Amino acid sequence: QVQLVESGGGLVQPGGSLRLSCAASGSIFSMSTMGWYRQVPGKPRDVVARISRLGTTTYRDSVKGRFTISRDMAKNTVYLQMNSLKPEDTAVYYCNAWILTTNTDYWGQGTQVTVSS
Repeated sequence: QVQLVESGGGLVQPGGSLRLSCAASGSIFSMSTMGWYRQVPGKPRDVVARISRLGTTTYRDSVKGRFTISRDMAKNTVYLQMNSLKPEDTAVYYCNAWILTTNTDYWGQGTQVTVSS
C-alpha cells in the first residue's frame, strides 16, 4: 500500500524557516514526480513546488527564491525548505506523488504550517 507521511510543520514567526519532509513507502518514489501543495479553508489546493524524477524543479511565483524542493532517492523522501516565511504562507501543506504512466495521484495527510507573531 502506498503511503506518504509528512512531518515538519508547526508555528513559526514571520521571517523564520521550516523544513517539511515527506517519506514515501512502496515503490512509487522513483517513478513519481513529487510535489508540495497547500490549502487554506475555503480555497482550492494550490501547487507550491514540484520536482521530477530527473530533478527538474518548478515553483509557484510567490515562493520563488524562498522555498527549495529536493528529493533523496536513497531515503524515498522529498523535502521542502521554507525560508523567509510570511503570514500568507500559512496553510495545510500536502505532499503529492504523481505517476505519469498511470496518471495516478497519491496524497499525504497534510501538515499545518502557521506563520504568525
